[in-house]
Order: sequence, then structure tokens, then C-alpha cells
Amino acid sequence: MHFNRRNFVTSAAAMGAAAIFDARAQFAFAATPDDRRLVVVILRGALDGLAAVPPHGDKDYAGARGALALPTQGTGAVHDLDGFFGLNPALTNLKALYDARQLVVFHNICSPYRDRSHFDGQNVLEAGGASPHLLQDGWLNRALAPMGLANGDGALAIAQTPPLILSGKVQTASWMPAVLPAPDELFLSQVRALYAGDAVLQASLSSALALQASAQSAMDDPASNNMPRGKGGYGDLTPLFQGAGKLLAARGGPRVATLEASGWDTHVAQGAADGQLARRLTALDTAIDALHAAMGPAAWNKTAVVMATEFGRTVHPNGSGGTDHGTGGAAFLFGGAVAGGSVKAEWTGLGQGALKDGRDQPPRTDLRALFKSVLADQMGVPRAALETRIFPDSAAASPIKGLIGV
Repeated sequence: MHFNRRNFVTSAAAMGAAAIFDARAQFAFAATPDDRRLVVVILRGALDGLAAVPPHGDKDYAGARGALALPTQGTGAVHDLDGFFGLNPALTNLKALYDARQLVVFHNICSPYRDRSHFDGQNVLEAGGASPHLLQDGWLNRALAPMGLANGDGALAIAQTPPLILSGKVQTASWMPAVLPAPDELFLSQVRALYAGDAVLQASLSSALALQASAQSAMDDPASNNMPRGKGGYGDLTPLFQGAGKLLAARGGPRVATLEASGWDTHVAQGAADGQLARRLTALDTAIDALHAAMGPAAWNKTAVVMATEFGRTVHPNGSGGTDHGTGGAAFLFGGAVAGGSVKAEWTGLGQGALKDGRDQPPRTDLRALFKSVLADQMGVPRAALETRIFPDSAAASPIKGLIGV
């Protein structure tokens, strides 16, 4: 079989290897100062914040949510956090992190975007601009240079290709578990021979194959048999989160990673303590536990995970037993480096007069304030870079103090 560079990329993609290969850069992962780690999880589709973090102590909660209201006692009861806010009963592992003071919950939070398009909302969430399509790269990519990762050494997307948030001038890698068999040794030996005369491409190939081997080792590790598993059949996220955890924990592994979970656009038959949303939350919660377990205490204790969605959903259910696109919602910050055990919400209530446009939670906190806080206090990004280069036109979104504990 004849191989050239184009054939290699095409073949590698089919075999699940191209997700970690790019002929333009060498991915030699390096540690940030103090070996800290940052993970960003994007929940695509607009998670219902009132379902994930029910304000069960609000006098208008039960009436506003109707059939979607979660009980405070008995089967399907909320996990109480502070007597006013709780977590969905599906989020058992997140509740354990809260009890361990490793989770901060945010409510009435949103990006600067105020319309209700998934496409535009996700663009603002990932680009970090004040409105859609002002910026062409991602805020996390722009933050890599101030973190000391300007050469692309240390950032990894758990995806077929890096999403917008991690795309930009700094070259980054991506990884997904292979669906088809890995390339055999004959194929690899021919590829090595093809690139033997090009030092840059040879180094890039070697680094990519090392990452693939590390990832495969993580997936094949016998210890993984004792890790939490997804229930399957409903978007099992566990292999992705578990693989990410192993890579983040590895010596010389990435220090910045992104993960994605879709399926939160619950217009129809959303359900309360059971139903499609509860099943999706269970899959997410199990995957988070797998990430935690795979990283191990040493890496986890230096990790902060930010989890956010493009916007919230309507306060009142619609006529189809679901919720429609809204504005304010919920976000999460967790990990061993987080000073947790609290809910941060500038709460205005769920009475009709308190709702934006008579239907949505009003956005009281800018998501960029949360992102700035983690970049500054967890990853050492200077304030000047946050205000000018990473989140331009965001001076009003001041970083939130006290979120990182170590």
C-alpha cells in the first residue's frame, strides 16, 4: 500500500488516531506552575438550572414549577444544601463534593447573551465576547499563553476536534476513544519511515502516538474496572470523563482540558425526579465521579472544574411538559482546589414580577466573572490579561473572590 501525508491523515482519522495528530505542532505536555489543572465542561443545549439546583425554600417554587417541582421529602426528594437551595436527586456525587467542601453552586448566572439561540449562545459562552461572533477564537485558548502554555503544551480537548473555546492561535490537541481498531504495527512502521526525514513531523507523530498509548492505557487499566460506570443507553459519558481523568493525572499529561455533554434541550416531557432530564443528570453525575476517581487524590487536589451552559430555561413549564429557552441559569465549580460548600446566588425570587420578560430567571451574575476568578486564582493569569486580551469589554464582570482554596 502506498502512503503519503494525505493518506496518513485520512487513514488515521478512520482509525481514531487523527483526533490526536496534527502535523503542524508537537504536543509535549508540560506542567503549569504548582502543577495545577483546569477542566471546563460545556453542557450544550441549555440545562434547566431550576431542575439541577431547585430553590425549594422559595415560597413561589412549587407553584411556578408545577409538575416539574421536586419534593423535599420522600421518594425523589432534593438533596438539601443550605435550607433554601438543593441539588437534583440525580446529582448524588455532586452532593458528596458539596459536603466535602469541594463544590460551589451558582444561580441566576449567565453569559452576556440575552437572546435564546443555542448557536449564538454557545458562541458567546466559548468565545468570551459581549455578543455573538465578535471574536473568532476561544477565551480558553487566549488564556493559554498567560498560563505559560503558549506552545500548545498542556491543553487537550476531549472531542474529535477542539471546540471553539479551545481554538485559536495556540495549537491544541484533541482525543477521543477509538471506535475502530488502532493502526497495526506495519502501518505505523511505514508512517514512521515516511516522516523520518522531517524532524518536526516525526516529533509530532511520536508525541501523538505517545498520547494515544497513554489514553489507551488509561482505558485498559485493570483498576478502571472498579471505577464508576455509566448506565449505558442514555449517552454514557463515563468513558470520556474517565479517560480525561487518567490523562490529566499522568506524569507530563495535560494541565488544561475541555469536555462536552449534550442533550439538555428539554422542550418535551422533561420530567422531575425521573424522566429524560433525570436520566441525563444521572449520566453526568456518574461521569463526574469517574473523572474524580481516575485522577486520584494527588491530581484532584490541584484541580478546578468549571461546568456551564449557554443559558437557562423558562421558570414555568410549557404545554408539553418541558421548558423552553430562557436566560439565567445555574453553573458549577468543583474540585479539590476549590473552596466549596456554598451556593452563590443574588436571588430575586420566582414571583411573576421578578422574572425577566415575565418568563425567565434574571441574570444577576456574569459567567465571565466566574471564568476570570478561576483563571486568575487557579491558573495564575494576570488581571490585566483577563480584562484586555481574554475577555475584552468585561470590566463590569469583576472576578469573584475566594473560590480557590489551595
